[in-house]
Amino acid sequence: MTPEEFATAMESLDEDALDYVASDWIINARDDQLAPRGPWRIWLFLGGRGAGKTRAGAEWIAQGVSERSMQRIGLIGATFNDARAVMIEGVSGLKAASPSAEFAPSLHRVTWPSGAQATVLSADEPDGIRGHQFDAIWADEFAKWENPQAALDMALMSLRIGAHPRLAITTTPRNIAPLWDLLTSSDVVVTRARTADNRANLAPGFLETMKRRYAGSRLGRQELDAEIIEDNDAALWRRAWIDDTRVRVAPQLARIVVAVDPPASAGGDACGIVVAGRVENDGDAYILADLSSDGLTPGQWSARVADAFAHYEADLVIAEANQGGDMVRAVLTEQLPHLPLTLVHATRA
Repeated sequence: MTPEEFATAMESLDEDALDYVASDWIINARDDQLAPRGPWRIWLFLGGRGAGKTRAGAEWIAQGVSERSMQRIGLIGATFNDARAVMIEGVSGLKAASPSAEFAPSLHRVTWPSGAQATVLSADEPDGIRGHQFDAIWADEFAKWENPQAALDMALMSLRIGAHPRLAITTTPRNIAPLWDLLTSSDVVVTRARTADNRANLAPGFLETMKRRYAGSRLGRQELDAEIIEDNDAALWRRAWIDDTRVRVAPQLARIVVAVDPPASAGGDACGIVVAGRVENDGDAYILADLSSDGLTPGQWSARVADAFAHYEADLVIAEANQGGDMVRAVLTEQLPHLPLTLVHATRA
C-alpha cells in the first residue's frame, strides 16, 4: 500500500480494529524481523545492537505456539541467566510477546495453556542439550557462546520431532568459524538488520550517540551495522589462531600472573587487565581471562585487579609503570597492602 492508501484504510477502521493494528506483530514488524518464507531449516538473523533481534525471536516462538506448530521448544542462551534475563523476561522477550507464557525458573521451563513447553538451556554446557527432543529452537547471541560449534551440534541433533523442525539464531555477528560455516551452508537462510533500522523503538539520542562514537570504526561496523569484521591486517594476533588453540579448561599451571596496563587518565582510556598462566617445563601459556575495560576509575580498576588476583590464585601482579610508577603501586597496594607486585617499563611500541 502507498502511504495515502494506508492512511485511507486507517480512517475506515473502528477503535477495536485500530487497537489490533497497533498491537499485531505481523503488521508492525519490519520484513527482516519476520521468519523467511519457504522450506528453510535454519534462520540466521544477524543484527546490530538494538536492531530488534530478540523481539523477532520471541515473536517467532509466540506465533508458533499460537498456531500450534510448536509444542516442544528449546530456548538456548549463552548462559541460563542470559536466557532468563533477555530471552524470557526481557523487555522484548518471550513473556512480552506471549503474555500467557508461564516461566518456572527452578524447572528451567516455560509453559503455555495450550500444553506447549519450552526448555531453557545454556550454551556453556553443550552436553546439557544432549538427549532433548524439540520441534523448534530459538538460539540467542550465538556469536557470544563459549563453545558455539559444540552447542550448535547438540542443538541440531535435538531438532528431530514435528513436521518441520526449525532453528532460529539471533545474534550480533563476530568473526568466528562456526558463524562463517552457517553463512555458507545451503540449509541456512540469512537476514540482516542494522541498529538504525530500529530507530523508532530506541531511546531518544541513543543512535546519535552510537554513531558519533563508533560510526565507521571496526567496532561500529560489527555492533551497529551487523557486519562480520575480519582480522585487521596490522594485528599481531589472528582470531583463527586463538580459536584453533582454545580449550575449555586449562591444565595444571605452575605460575599465574595478572598483567595490568593502567590507563593514562582516570575514567578515560581503557585499562588492560589480563590473567595468564604457564605450564611448568613445556613453555605453553594460557590466557585465563581478559578483564580489560574502559571508563574505570583508579579505585575500580585496582579493585578488579585485586579480585582477579584472589579468584585465580595468582602468584604475582605485573603492571606497566610508564604512566606514573609510584601512583600505580600506591593504587594497587591500597586494595591489597601485601600484594606481590612487579613494575615494568615498556621500551618499544
